[in-house]
Amino acid sequence: QTLKFQSLSIESFTYMNDIYVAIAQPVVGNCAILEWDHVEMVFRSFDNITGSSTVFCKPLIIEGQLFVVVARLFGGSHVYKRDISANKFIKIQDIDALKIRKPNDIESFQIDGEWFFIIVDSSKGGTTTVYKWSGNGFYSHQSLHHWYKDMDVEYLEIANKPHLILLSLFQRPILYQWNKGKKEFVWRIDIPETDNVYAVKHFKINDSLYICLTRFLGDSTIMKWNVSMFVEVQTFRSRGSMVLQPLKLNKWQYAILGNDYSFTEIFQWDTAKGKFMKFNEIIIQAPRAFSSVLADNREFLFASSFKGNTQIYEHIIIDTSRK
Repeated sequence: QTLKFQSLSIESFTYMNDIYVAIAQPVVGNCAILEWDHVEMVFRSFDNITGSSTVFCKPLIIEGQLFVVVARLFGGSHVYKRDISANKFIKIQDIDALKIRKPNDIESFQIDGEWFFIIVDSSKGGTTTVYKWSGNGFYSHQSLHHWYKDMDVEYLEIANKPHLILLSLFQRPILYQWNKGKKEFVWRIDIPETDNVYAVKHFKINDSLYICLTRFLGDSTIMKWNVSMFVEVQTFRSRGSMVLQPLKLNKWQYAILGNDYSFTEIFQWDTAKGKFMKFNEIIIQAPRAFSSVLADNREFLFASSFKGNTQIYEHIIIDTSRK
């Protein structure tokens, strides 16, 4: 399925037993919400949150209510709530424009039953900020990294303890750990020899934790957590890449390396070798995000494009033993 619009972030979610996908459309400025049609077996338009220069749409479901945090480069970032009776999204909150000036990423997470989201700010005058749900709104809980151009953040758990990895321009990635007593994130370690990383994602294989670090210039890296630090296990040539996305489809672990100048490469994890091996290639113009969606026992891969159409692929299994 081809969606005839450009896109940045892609986030799937389940709400009231239906499957949805939220897609940021930077050119037209919308946050497009798609719904899986169980009859026609396609993704169709459900609603649009209109605006300008939308770069990220983050859905959250809290106590049965659907919220969408919409990050915009101009006109401010906002929180919307789904009003079931009016059958539309209504704006319930503005995000502090003094702290969030040039948003680049949003991650949401839950700690000890409480909901949070973090917005990464990539302007030198802004501040990456953690927001906490209070019961009737989201309020600033903690500010991280003043006066840095932050690029990306990833929430993950190490030994069942909440952590954040924060990336900044021309800086080493920083690993923060949640302090239960202070109820905030505190510095734990820098990740060495990983300067100029643009994006970070994590995945697990059995009990082992890995991270994908994307570089636009130089090599992208797979690192593994080893007791007290991350160690390098594999590199990819990635000049022109802005996303190295780990995804699990069926029982297979993949890593998708998008590229602005060449093919997008798909790698599959080889358990015996303990690394990713080249599996396939697809053509996407300026890919920025990949997301897997399960609907009616079918697995789909959404691929965003900053310069072309957004694409939806289906993951299928071919039995080669009968050939």
